[in-house]
Amino acid sequence: MKHLLSIEDLSLKDSLELLSLANEMRKTNLKEVKRLPALSGRLLANLFFEDSTRTRISFEIAAKRLSADVVNFSAKGSSISKGESLKDTVLTLEAMGVEAFIVRHSSSGAARTIADASWSSASVINAGDGTHEHPTQALLDSLTIRNALKDFSSTEDLQGVRVLIVGDILHSRVARSNALLLRKLGATVAFCGPSTLLPDFARHTADEIYSDLDAALEIGFDVVMMLRIQQERMNSGFTPNQVEYSERFGLTQKRFERLGKRTLIMHPGPMNRGLEIASTVADSSQSLITEQVTNGVAIRMAVLYRLLAQEGTGK
Repeated sequence: MKHLLSIEDLSLKDSLELLSLANEMRKTNLKEVKRLPALSGRLLANLFFEDSTRTRISFEIAAKRLSADVVNFSAKGSSISKGESLKDTVLTLEAMGVEAFIVRHSSSGAARTIADASWSSASVINAGDGTHEHPTQALLDSLTIRNALKDFSSTEDLQGVRVLIVGDILHSRVARSNALLLRKLGATVAFCGPSTLLPDFARHTADEIYSDLDAALEIGFDVVMMLRIQQERMNSGFTPNQVEYSERFGLTQKRFERLGKRTLIMHPGPMNRGLEIASTVADSSQSLITEQVTNGVAIRMAVLYRLLAQEGTGK
């Protein structure tokens, strides 16, 4: 396994092994000395062409806890603004000794372009490509759900768990990757959102589709995952105004109070508090949002270890 570009690159066995390895990495992160020598002397680059807080920083922390050196590249202020191509940027960084690229890009398929290119020999991890996929987010979300529901089932997968993903499905690489992985692990996945934000692929990616949030919540789910409205990827015709959207598709305090006491609340961030989720809900005892962030470091440590420390072992 040299790259992680899509959830579809992972078998069920791969997925379960990464989740288990991430839990071992969590133990490392609880120790007084939070560092392993696994990637000592290796050079990685965070190659980010879009803004990011959680993903970029958690990859940086993950790499450093595995003793790797990390270069943080931002398109802003780089030669990209002078017209340099993606190819020449990668070639330049590889010539400086970079062995792995963690890539976030606004174009779907950008990470795969680098991975498949004859001009690059580096490992590539997709940290979000356009509206396509975000595999490490899906892995950390599944880890969070599995750990929170560890008494739900004696098995390692998520058989019998029901997950509702709400909001801007059309533009969400998180929704797509989560649905692919959660269903691979045995969970039932439903999408809910305005009809204009429920694309054709939704019917092939999820088990159930809803355009009425209240009706969906009445049916009952173990996990409700809210998504950010991605205004930067759409025009005003896609959604109602913000007040109407919150009334129809926001997880308000009133809706939250109708949920079961064991229903878990998630959000990949960044959150628009008061729009897609009420602050009181985001900060409630049923919320796993900060746990998702914690697990992000553990999952990214596991992915880096698997791709770089175990490279060539046949695992």
